[in-house]
Amino acid sequence: MTAQPDAGDEPVVKTTQEVGETAAAGGGPAGGLARRRRWIAAVAGGAVLLAGAGVVASTLIKSPSQAAAEARPPERSVLTSTVEYRVLTSSVIVRGQVVAGQSVDVAPQVAGGEDGAAPVVTKLPVKQGDRLKAGQVLLEVSGRPVFALPGRIPVYRDLKPGAEGDDVKQLQEALQALGHSTGGDTAGTFGAGTKAALNAFYAAIGYDPLPAVGDDGKGLKSAESAVTAAERALEEAKDAEGKGSAHAVQYAQDDLDEARDELAAAQAASGPRLPAGEVVFLQGFPARVDAVPGHVGAPVDGTMLTVSGGKLAVQAYLQEHQKGLVRKGQRVQIYSELTGIEAQAKVGSLADSLTAPDSGSGGGGGEGEPDGGASAAPGQSGYLLRVDPDKALDARLAGQDVRLTIEAARTDGKALVVPITALTAGADGRTTVTVLQPDNERRRVEVRTGTAGDGFVAVEPVGAARLAKGEQVIVGVKKGAAGQ
Repeated sequence: MTAQPDAGDEPVVKTTQEVGETAAAGGGPAGGLARRRRWIAAVAGGAVLLAGAGVVASTLIKSPSQAAAEARPPERSVLTSTVEYRVLTSSVIVRGQVVAGQSVDVAPQVAGGEDGAAPVVTKLPVKQGDRLKAGQVLLEVSGRPVFALPGRIPVYRDLKPGAEGDDVKQLQEALQALGHSTGGDTAGTFGAGTKAALNAFYAAIGYDPLPAVGDDGKGLKSAESAVTAAERALEEAKDAEGKGSAHAVQYAQDDLDEARDELAAAQAASGPRLPAGEVVFLQGFPARVDAVPGHVGAPVDGTMLTVSGGKLAVQAYLQEHQKGLVRKGQRVQIYSELTGIEAQAKVGSLADSLTAPDSGSGGGGGEGEPDGGASAAPGQSGYLLRVDPDKALDARLAGQDVRLTIEAARTDGKALVVPITALTAGADGRTTVTVLQPDNERRRVEVRTGTAGDGFVAVEPVGAARLAKGEQVIVGVKKGAAGQ
């Protein structure tokens, strides 16, 4: 603590020099400030020296990776590819559609109700995507069934007792496959055994068959009555023979024979019939329901549903530049991106003429083969290609869009192959590739080309020229490369 002067004391006055000397001796605030300034200046100077040392060190000291990078040769100004030794295939890739061997538009031609009402759909037990069994009812029209049976011959007439033909034989085989014996009937003849089998089939699906003769049995009853009357007349003639002419007996016998013949004919004609409008013959089962445009209560006017059967195949349309590369028998890989299913196949057929797009109008009741070749699917055109699988395709592929990879050509074993971009055609007609050697020297090699595919081509050196697996051939120039 500093003593305060008395009021009567004289104030002490110091000169400027004395004040400075006191500060220099550390005796006041000015001395501390000076010391701090000298310290800050020293620190700043040290930092500058360290920074300068770092800059110098960075120019002299290098990391191992940096040293290796600087020792690396300069980047090439060209792009190269390795010469390979392998089997080369040339492929044609197109989109295809998995289709059935047969597609049928079901447009039933059935009579209306007893009161003359127009036919309508009364039952529709199937939906799009359903798989169908032989003998299954597809729909019901005005109380009558429409069912599917196996067969290749399309229905074109009612089949009645006494009918003969291949379509009758087809019906007999279909009924037998479903477990209904046709007895001793001759193949292709609609006899008593076929009647019994058809009656049994209709009973199995829950319906009564329509009669072959639409007279409610009156004709048969009349024939039976005629036989009975003729038999009585003969008996009476025999009883009266002793009293009259023997000719009366003969006449009565002739009448009986004729009545019996008429009864036999009536019996042969009677029985069930198979109406053309109640059956759809499909080439193979299980079949599929592709579309159901109809519905319960709808009038039967056109296609009520579309079904398909038979072996699944694939069809596609090739363009002009692809057609020359594809031939019957070539190997094909089928691939479905949707399901991941792969299958092997071969080219079954290829149309010779260009197919125009179909208008898509189509008619009811038609049947189509994928290789019919008449018209393309709506919106498509080209040369119609049919691909036949090596074995039955998975039923899940029906109707799917798939990728087809067709093996158009293949080298005879392994060959030297280079990218097509490595080839150079000279003014003299020679084809060459340029090999970039390890010392960056370039060597031209004349080659003879072979099978090409997937961006590569098989090559063979001409004469004494050398080209080996693993060598680098120039395929292009890097963007921005100088002097190229």
